[in-house]
Amino acid sequence: MNSYLSWVGGKKALREQIVSMFPVYYERYIEVFGGGGWVLFHKNPGNDFEVYNDFNGLLVNLYRCVREHPYELMEELKYVLNSRLDFDRARALLASHGRRTEIQRAALFYQVIRFSYAAALKSYASQPHDMWSNFPLIEQAHRRLANVVIEHQDFERLIRHYDRPVSLFYADPPYHDTEGYYQNIGEKGFTESDHIRLRDTLLSIEGKFLLSYNDDDFVRNLYDRRGVHIVETTRLNTIKQRTDPGAQFPELIISNYDPYERGRLQPSQLTLFDFEEDTFQ
Repeated sequence: MNSYLSWVGGKKALREQIVSMFPVYYERYIEVFGGGGWVLFHKNPGNDFEVYNDFNGLLVNLYRCVREHPYELMEELKYVLNSRLDFDRARALLASHGRRTEIQRAALFYQVIRFSYAAALKSYASQPHDMWSNFPLIEQAHRRLANVVIEHQDFERLIRHYDRPVSLFYADPPYHDTEGYYQNIGEKGFTESDHIRLRDTLLSIEGKFLLSYNDDDFVRNLYDRRGVHIVETTRLNTIKQRTDPGAQFPELIISNYDPYERGRLQPSQLTLFDFEEDTFQ
């Protein structure tokens, strides 16, 4: 299923490839930098224990409201207007920290996400969008999140808390040298020391991790370690589509296990050419 929201750096284009690289066996699935949750919503919920985490408090509040109060949230969103004036007003109200309910804050934040350019929360998109068209997605997300634990923790604390030999951590951190795109309303930025701290934390866990990153020398050097697998891939660069249609963004998928183990265990299909020649003599 699709996510109910767009998000900067969302993994809509890579979700199928990422899920195909999950290990064959795990019991706990933890999304460390949840964002739009495209991988979580795409994976089969199965019987594993699932955790969604993000350090953006407004985003976590939105997820909680979608899980617990979807119809109250949609009621708040019914009559919002798609205009620059209302977009700027919603941003100002979120930044003011005035007294509002969690549902009201979630509705304001969802309005800003949906009406901003490239879901970056900073500028009005100036594009037509029917808010009511999102309501079926919110209902689907409500059902999918019913048994998901929603956390609001620093990544290191979260990883330490949920680490077990049967844990799988999927991490999609703010990309190196593009951290400014991820600095949202009321949140501090991700620093170079945070990239290093994430590396040190992941390399010390008992469980397994799968990490998606932009492809640059800093990231490659960070994870150039024995036992770490680095796979090159690309995805559509959505930010450049207006000026350069079809532009691709180079990415890395990094893991502390063989990311192709699931594919290697798939039974191959026999053909006539699999038999020895003398079988037909």
